[in-house]
Amino acid sequence: MLPYLAAMADNWLHAAFTDVSRYVTFAVGVWLTLWVVLAAPLAGRKIREGRPPARQLLVEFACSIRSIMIFSTVGLISFALFRAGLMPGPYIARGLGPVWFWTSLALMIVAHDAWFYWTHRLIHDRRLFRTFHRRHHRSNSPSPFTAYSFDLGEAAINALFVPLWMLLVPTQWPVAGLFMLHQIVRNTLGHSGYELFPATRDGRPLLPWLTTVTHHDLHHAQAGWNYGLYFTWWDKWMGTENPRYLERFAAAVRRPGREVMAEAA
Repeated sequence: MLPYLAAMADNWLHAAFTDVSRYVTFAVGVWLTLWVVLAAPLAGRKIREGRPPARQLLVEFACSIRSIMIFSTVGLISFALFRAGLMPGPYIARGLGPVWFWTSLALMIVAHDAWFYWTHRLIHDRRLFRTFHRRHHRSNSPSPFTAYSFDLGEAAINALFVPLWMLLVPTQWPVAGLFMLHQIVRNTLGHSGYELFPATRDGRPLLPWLTTVTHHDLHHAQAGWNYGLYFTWWDKWMGTENPRYLERFAAAVRRPGREVMAEAA
């Protein structure tokens, strides 16, 4: 029993350390790069005027670390099932070769986008919002630190996806690691406050199936729209894309930097 508990504790600590390291690396890295080093050159790509107060950033950071502790705790489900021989997927996936390695990663990202869209819409129900999602929307003007700033229930909902996926779909552990890396990169960039995605000459997204920074920033500004995480598909199919999204995106990619700096002054 003691060796099993020791293994569980070691897995929890390793998962928590890995996720905290990813979060700190990308949240701080994106904040430092965009909000400090490149603030002047990227002034024309800033979506909103002004910046959230320092207190908001500190609260977001603390809440994100709390969420990571929940991720690691829920993640013990996967480890326990694997140790008990009830999750053979990683062994099966290892024998399916490199094509399945990358295919399973792509499928995991697409499936997570669907999971996020529908659970996100669910916790926007007024009967659930205050308990599950209010913390995240306290960041009306988001920052890179907003990425994991969740209520306890929302953190648990987000954490459940990986154990469920690993249980149902043969997937190697390194694929799950790459998935988590992709997830934190997109999450921190999506909350960065600067429109970083490329545009066509007429000011439309060059890759229209991807959610841009403006797409998610609009969700924080007007919560009834834009529930998608990585892709715009579900919002388009379900009629939940903000009707002013393309207009706002065009404004973000066309605005001269000198105008933004003059307004800020």
